[in-house]
Amino acid sequence: MPGGGRPLIITEDPLLLDDLLRLCAAAGAEPYVHHAVPEQSGTLGDTSAARVGWDLAGVSGASGDRSNGVNTGGIIGEDVAPSRGGTGWESAPLVLVGDDAARRVRGAPRRDGVFLVGRDLDDPGVWQRAVEIGAEEVLRLPDAESRLVDRIADVVEGAGRPALAVGVIGGSGGAGASTLACALAVRAARAGERTILIDGDPLGGGMDVLLGGEGAEGLRWPDFAGSRGRVGAGALEESLPELHALRVLSWDRGDRVVVPPAAMRSVVAAARRRGGVVVVDLPRRVDEAVAEVLAQLDLVLMVVPGELRAVAAARRVAAGVRMVARDVRVVVRGRCPDGLDAEAVADLLGAPLAGVVPVEVGLPGRVAEGEPPGARGRSALARFCDGFWQRALCSAQGVPA
Repeated sequence: MPGGGRPLIITEDPLLLDDLLRLCAAAGAEPYVHHAVPEQSGTLGDTSAARVGWDLAGVSGASGDRSNGVNTGGIIGEDVAPSRGGTGWESAPLVLVGDDAARRVRGAPRRDGVFLVGRDLDDPGVWQRAVEIGAEEVLRLPDAESRLVDRIADVVEGAGRPALAVGVIGGSGGAGASTLACALAVRAARAGERTILIDGDPLGGGMDVLLGGEGAEGLRWPDFAGSRGRVGAGALEESLPELHALRVLSWDRGDRVVVPPAAMRSVVAAARRRGGVVVVDLPRRVDEAVAEVLAQLDLVLMVVPGELRAVAAARRVAAGVRMVARDVRVVVRGRCPDGLDAEAVADLLGAPLAGVVPVEVGLPGRVAEGEPPGARGRSALARFCDGFWQRALCSAQGVPA
């Protein structure tokens, strides 16, 4: 498993076990199940028995279902084969103790990641039992199901450093935001960063087209429109088309142009949990779905052509973005006319200057031939992106750039 471990369930309650197996399945986890603390459950004189666990890998969790001959109908009985080398109390990344089993785990070594789980909302003694076993939290089903799935999924996916998430938005029409977003993703991937490029603009024509991969196999935004709750980070990454060493979530060629805010939030959160770098190409309008994305970004780059009319348009866009985004910076594209420079553009927009990107001659023709923006390492666009990532990634890791 990506997170390097499997949760341990301790219970003899058949209904609670069914619930926990179902929630583990929803989180993509394959748990071990014991009646008591594994290290204390062996027979006297048989030290190997202390390591015997019940391996439910591949089990669906539905009551009475069978998977590879394993019965999951509740209490673990003769139909369930024990597997040697199971997860122990101290080695499991997460321990879910059924309320029925709390007394049986008294005296076990104190550790983090122990949760007491039950269904009786009116039992005042549950808190005493939680203290006795050193539980981190008491979770009551069904109210705490989403919370529990999140914790189990953290174990499966590995809760490491989240991705550095950067959004790119045009201050005016034709500013070149999609080009910069694509180039940033390409350069990050070529530098060895795990990279996901998300197309947040349904009217932009598709980032997969810009990458020359509109026919590539994989899921697009409409496939995620019904997502609610937590989206698996690993499953998301593996489901997306892989182009130029990065994963891209784009729009298809259909008529759908809206993704519910909840789905947008879940997908972007999943991309961030995978680590590395996430680049989002943003539309100029800030609706509820876009606001969900902006709230999760570490930095937003606003691309503004160096001309007064573009600056005037960008002021309105900036006002909407600043209501949600925590850090907005200006990228000036192309030359500024006499009397106006990049610093002045940034000052007029009230945001720090992130840099200047010259207009790259011949780029549209190369893109039409299948070469994505940023592919040429010596180009001005590629040099800007490389410099940006060097500063941004060092800053995110607390290292002076």
